[in-house]
Amino acid sequence: MAGPVAVLVSGGIDSAALAVELAGTHPVVHPLYLRHGLQWEETELAHLRRFLAAAERPALRPVSVLELPVADLYGRHWSLSDGAVPDHSTPDEAVYLPGRNLLFLAKAGVWCERHGVSAIALAPLKGNPFSDNSPEFYAAMERVLELALGFRLEILRPYAALTKAEVIRRSSRLPLELTFSCMDPRQGRHCGRCNKCAERHRAFREAGVEDRTEYAAPPR
Repeated sequence: MAGPVAVLVSGGIDSAALAVELAGTHPVVHPLYLRHGLQWEETELAHLRRFLAAAERPALRPVSVLELPVADLYGRHWSLSDGAVPDHSTPDEAVYLPGRNLLFLAKAGVWCERHGVSAIALAPLKGNPFSDNSPEFYAAMERVLELALGFRLEILRPYAALTKAEVIRRSSRLPLELTFSCMDPRQGRHCGRCNKCAERHRAFREAGVEDRTEYAAPPR
């Protein structure tokens, strides 16, 4: 059987579903949440904890929250409430968070070394356009982490060939309505207007699965 694994999680469908799926194949799964100080994180983290509790998998450990503030790096940026949140009409490139996977893997890699966990999983999907999501990037990060830490950490991307609709279909028995994909939450609910809400609702339609998400406004 595979050994313990860490999973970089947000409150979104993909990484939350991946954590539960890996809990069926690994004896211990450590969900790692990196808090950057972004405007949706408290709502997202609350949803994530509810989802994982509802999933009830013995292998799942409590969420470990790692602090990694980015205000000094990002400056004035919409993710920090400085500017308009990208809406349903914007392309995927509009929601890019600079260096996100680089920052994630650097900090999470040290956590894994300190806890003796030799594999870490992420949930990027097919068609992810960002430069820190290429096979070359992940191979280079494995090498850099090994050089820096003297520790071999395997980076896993089990959903790299899947679309969001495909993830929803394979995870449709999970309480996906408890996951969270919004960049501009309204009183603990999805806003229904941002780029991520639109992407989420569209993926449920494409999957042919009922979207039971609570939106503050009907998604477009």
